[in-house]
Amino acid sequence: MTHTNTSMRTRLAELLLEKSYLEGSFVLTSGQQSDYYFDCKQTALHPEGGWLIGNLCLDIIARHGGIQGVGGMTLGADPLVSAVSVLSQVRNMPLPGFIVRKTSKGHGTNQYLEGLKNFSPGDQVCMLEDVVTTGGSLITACKRVEDAGLKVAQVICVLDREQGGADALALEGYTLEALFTRASLLQEGHFA
Repeated sequence: MTHTNTSMRTRLAELLLEKSYLEGSFVLTSGQQSDYYFDCKQTALHPEGGWLIGNLCLDIIARHGGIQGVGGMTLGADPLVSAVSVLSQVRNMPLPGFIVRKTSKGHGTNQYLEGLKNFSPGDQVCMLEDVVTTGGSLITACKRVEDAGLKVAQVICVLDREQGGADALALEGYTLEALFTRASLLQEGHFA
């Protein structure tokens, strides 16, 4: 089955609207009120959804060049990291993955990152995130990755809520690339 980038984006938008997008009244992790909620895990854990997200993220990573692995903060990034890493092997551009814990392990090596044995100090990595609102948790994750000796060279999210996250990341030296914003998701998914 051959897909163009455009058809993959359209199909992913449809799946995200079907499985991950809810309208109503919600309180976000940031404490902000919102008239919609986006639960990306519902789509990322779907076989077609994970495949589409993985391929679209890999397209962005390939354009950037020089990336030696992918990772993100648990739990939202876990299915994204797995999809991108596995598909990178299929596409002959193998990228190992790592997961950033919210708290240190607390025993053994007491580390924040899982998967470090697949990397060398200074490797350039791409951080993956499902949803970016204020960017706070993503910035924390990026700092932990850099504290572990890796270089965050790229940041990709599935949905940028356009609520200051990209600007906050930019102030820390990170450029956010989003597969979708709310407006583009609704438009490309043909939400009525």
